[in-house]
Amino acid sequence: MTHKPFFIFVFMLLAAGGSAAQSNDNEMQKRQSLIASEKQEGDWISYRDVYRLMIRFEKYGKPKQFIQNNYQITPLDRRASLDDLHLVLNGKTVRLNLPIDGVGRVAIPLLKTAYDENAELSLNRKTNLFSFQTRISIIVRADGIYETGDLQTACEQALNYLRYTGEVSSSGKKCTGVKFSYAKNAGDVAVSFRSNGKLTPLPVRDGPAFSDDAATFKTVSYRFADWPERGQIIIQNAPIAIAALFD
Repeated sequence: MTHKPFFIFVFMLLAAGGSAAQSNDNEMQKRQSLIASEKQEGDWISYRDVYRLMIRFEKYGKPKQFIQNNYQITPLDRRASLDDLHLVLNGKTVRLNLPIDGVGRVAIPLLKTAYDENAELSLNRKTNLFSFQTRISIIVRADGIYETGDLQTACEQALNYLRYTGEVSSSGKKCTGVKFSYAKNAGDVAVSFRSNGKLTPLPVRDGPAFSDDAATFKTVSYRFADWPERGQIIIQNAPIAIAALFD
């Protein structure tokens, strides 16, 4: 009987501990539910996930001097605009505004600090309205003059990288050309083939910048088989994107 108060005291401590543990569990469940809800509604993307996608191109050891790898944000609604769409890299010590170009591409910086901090890529719209992917394209030249041999090499480099990542099958595809894309409201679009001092304009058509895009742009396709092997592609105004064409 003399030990009864002690047992009561111990029981109270255990009960309090159990209550606290249950409270902590409830709090954890609330936090996890909140995080899940935020991810479902979505206005951010894991930087680590994107980093792991982008670092593959940096580590790729084959020739790639004519191509680039970007992260692309594409509206699911083809009528939606990319105007006023903003992407910000947010970490504990890192904050960067990342420009988005006319086809939704973003140059993602590969920062160890942001990776270690588990930074977020914050979008000013709901992420469930967009698709996200890496995008290989051909680098735009500042002078607007492209040797046809370089364009063929660029197309091969793009195809080889996509085979390396498994985005296209290892066989059955071959390079057939390149496509230059401009904004739908662009003014005069002039892309010409030059050989032996003669300029021949290429036709302008409406279509997607990349084969799997829904948005419509002004596009000019240069098909290798339709033109002499040696020459130049001359461009009056810089395109917003150059895509490799495979068949």
